[in-house]
Amino acid sequence: MNGVCGEPATPTFAIALGGGGARGIAHIAMLEAFDELGIKPAAISGASMGAIIGAIYAAGFEAKDIRAHVLATMRNRANVMSRLLKARVGRFADLVLGGLGNPVLLDAELLLDLFWPEGAPERFEDMKIPLQVVATDFFARAETVFSAGPVRSAVAASMAIPGLIRPVEIDGRIYIDGGAVNPLPHDLLFGTADVVVAVDVTFGGNARRRMPSPFDAMFGAGQIMQGAIIAQKLTVRPPDILLRPGVEQFRVLEFFRAAQILRATEEAKDNLKRAIAARLDRRREDQPLAIWTNTAP
Repeated sequence: MNGVCGEPATPTFAIALGGGGARGIAHIAMLEAFDELGIKPAAISGASMGAIIGAIYAAGFEAKDIRAHVLATMRNRANVMSRLLKARVGRFADLVLGGLGNPVLLDAELLLDLFWPEGAPERFEDMKIPLQVVATDFFARAETVFSAGPVRSAVAASMAIPGLIRPVEIDGRIYIDGGAVNPLPHDLLFGTADVVVAVDVTFGGNARRRMPSPFDAMFGAGQIMQGAIIAQKLTVRPPDILLRPGVEQFRVLEFFRAAQILRATEEAKDNLKRAIAARLDRRREDQPLAIWTNTAP
């Protein structure tokens, strides 16, 4: 984009935040990089955990305040467990009476009520930054992108991980986790900004080799499939800047390790700040794809 008298204008940035359970807490540090440079993204897209963090940021909360909220929430384990029990819709009796019931199934919208900071806008139209949220239409077996109407139900649909969170019904259609079809929705951002940044937290396997628990196997399989989808998408059209924070050692449900996850993301945060600064340098136009990762392939 060119400014007055042919001088290059300051480039705009958009950021895609991918799914990954607790690993997605790393997105907070990536957003802090923008805040610390005094830059606001022109657009945000998110799937699953990326939709949760992205929606809070798009609502106008600063990343440092999101960090403080998450750390304060996760510091009180007893309170978190109490809240989770309130969000539980499955019954232990289902195991005996129905045979197929899930006693730990959670309601996504109740989870958001319990853990989201107060004051977030209720509709996409009221967001400070344009936001797109990806969910999966279960029966159509297709991607749905929400960018208008109620935010809470859309984010709840995007985070509805099969086996853990109950599917969400919106306008008569049933939705599950957006990560099932588009775990890193950077493709939605082309045309919204000069530079597209994507944060992939599915990259890299866990070094531990012991037998996984049933939950670890289920969620690990999901991460493997999401990683395969992302790899294929990157061959079609990659983002301008791709970040892969070093969070592979954390399991999908290790939310109580939020502080450790954020510490592990500091190097990737610094890399992002350098990559953005390079793009802002008018003497360095047409930068090649920048891929930063703390994990060896």
